[in-house]
Amino acid sequence: MSNRDNNTSPNVLIVDDEHDIIELLELTLARMGMGVVSVMNINDAKQSLQSDQFQLCLTDMRLPDGDGIDLVRYIVNQCADLPVAVITAHGTTENAVAALKAGAFDYLAKPVSLKQLRSLVKSALSLPPIQTETEISKTIDTNQRTLLGESPPMHQLRATIEKLSRSQASVYISGESGSGKELAARMIHERSARREQAFIPVNCGAIPENLMESEFFGYKKGAFTGADKDHSGFFQAADGGTLFLDEVADLPLPMQVKLLRVIQERKVRRIGDTQEINVDVRIISATHQKLNECVRDGQFRQDLYYRLNVIELNMPPLREMREDIALIAESILTKLCQETNRTSCYLKKDAIIALTNYDFPGNVRELENILERTLALSSDEKIGKDELQLAPQETSLNITNSAQVTSDQGLPLQDYLDRLEKESIVNALEQSKYNRTAAAKALGITVRSMRYRMQRLGLNEKK
Repeated sequence: MSNRDNNTSPNVLIVDDEHDIIELLELTLARMGMGVVSVMNINDAKQSLQSDQFQLCLTDMRLPDGDGIDLVRYIVNQCADLPVAVITAHGTTENAVAALKAGAFDYLAKPVSLKQLRSLVKSALSLPPIQTETEISKTIDTNQRTLLGESPPMHQLRATIEKLSRSQASVYISGESGSGKELAARMIHERSARREQAFIPVNCGAIPENLMESEFFGYKKGAFTGADKDHSGFFQAADGGTLFLDEVADLPLPMQVKLLRVIQERKVRRIGDTQEINVDVRIISATHQKLNECVRDGQFRQDLYYRLNVIELNMPPLREMREDIALIAESILTKLCQETNRTSCYLKKDAIIALTNYDFPGNVRELENILERTLALSSDEKIGKDELQLAPQETSLNITNSAQVTSDQGLPLQDYLDRLEKESIVNALEQSKYNRTAAAKALGITVRSMRYRMQRLGLNEKK
């Protein structure tokens, strides 16, 4: 079946073996000005893809000659710039998740909502073209807000971000503190169909527990003392765009339950309101903690974990990309000099060698801090190793990398790691005169995370 339009209108390929679904989709898409080609099996779909150009494919999950996910994989491999969305039976979210993992742009659940269908089609057709390596390199040269580097891990990271930007799937970004998780989230958003809408970053560990619900979901005027006007929460602010939940592991369990419901229902209810509000938000979450371990230890809900971690993006630590350190350092240095109206500076050879050999437990954020401190303390245009004042490697704090340490004192490995962690926390508390906020900041973790660690290790929170 075909009502193909030979003009410049977008063409959509429909793959479904139910006549009523095909008729519904054809009618809706025709009213949107689309050309439509409809087929009823995977084999015919592949032939159509080889003989014609499409801007979108909509496929059912169950087809006479195979699984819709097989078609998704075929399109990802053979027609990488063609967004494909799957139509799933009601309640089979695991199939939808599997399709998203395979590379699908998005999914629709039966019975198909025409409002959601129109929204999906508009979003898919607004995707920018896939960038080539050459185009990405040009972006790196002209845009500071990107991940710099030419190492294999960085090339792989940027390629993965390009793929993730062409999906509506929830993304969980893992990695150590300071490794650029928020920057990666912004890059995904800015290359996505949502790029014209808001990107709302939220540090979950920085919001007091008693304010979380009002900050996330908003409130109506008069809902409580001090609520003198309506307030939109993070979800409404991010409607149509992306909500980035940084340090998501720090969310308390009661809030995790409420967040899960919003993700499932795509609706929020402001405090004091009787009506729910529809929200269309893509969630990208991140934490420096190992979220699967938080689930195992009962600190994070497993059902929420699976909702957030549809696709995982791992940020490599800076020490695994040593060949990129000089390039990143020079870029940061140039930026800092411009911000302070200072004559351009450059790193001497011994400084570059010292930075390249340094392990950077705080990753790029630590590199920025080192260079900012160096510029504040030195007026010399030529920065050498001595001006950097790098911490001795053996005293550098790196709890997140301690799993590489082997016990040289005959202790079981976990006991040895626990002892190292305990010593690091105690030292940080002593240096901060037992100011837990300052100690947590020095350790690169949140106060809530430090309390949990102290409780687990049997440390008394008070001196």
